[in-house]
Amino acid sequence: MTIREILKMGDPRLLRVAQPVDAFDTDALHLLVRDMFETMHAVNGAGLAAPQIGVDLQLVIFGTDAPNPRYPDAPVVPRTVLLNPVITPIGPDEEEGWEGCLSVPGLRGVVPRFANVRYTGFDLYGDPIDRTVSGFHARVVQHEVDHLLGVLYPMRVRDFSRFGFTEVLFPGLDASADD
Repeated sequence: MTIREILKMGDPRLLRVAQPVDAFDTDALHLLVRDMFETMHAVNGAGLAAPQIGVDLQLVIFGTDAPNPRYPDAPVVPRTVLLNPVITPIGPDEEEGWEGCLSVPGLRGVVPRFANVRYTGFDLYGDPIDRTVSGFHARVVQHEVDHLLGVLYPMRVRDFSRFGFTEVLFPGLDASADD
């Protein structure tokens, strides 16, 4: 397994629209997913999208089945590998919440997200995934899928008075965990 370099905001590869995965259950795909989990765990991420490591595929991973040090008050999200995802909002209700991003180190901002969503796609083996989620789980999947569309969370911030450096906004939180 390899810890991959995470691209930072400003890298044009983060602004591309990712290509669909057309071959499931391949050795290359299994290796990529292992590397992504290794990379995500090394930096205590809540999720990681393939474009964040320079891979132009519609592939996101998220969840850890354990509390996340970067989001200590958030509920646990199940470990998930999701390919070719489609998100459908369930109703118009939105929730605001603080987000950070491994590609935007050291910063956090309040981002509105749909409160309830259904997401569909495929697992690593090509088996269908169909889940209806809310709360932090819904926020995480929306954040990660945005990466597949070339969208970083600061592009969704509506009120920049609630956007800034983690060390200033959350002095009790280890700001180095956002790097």
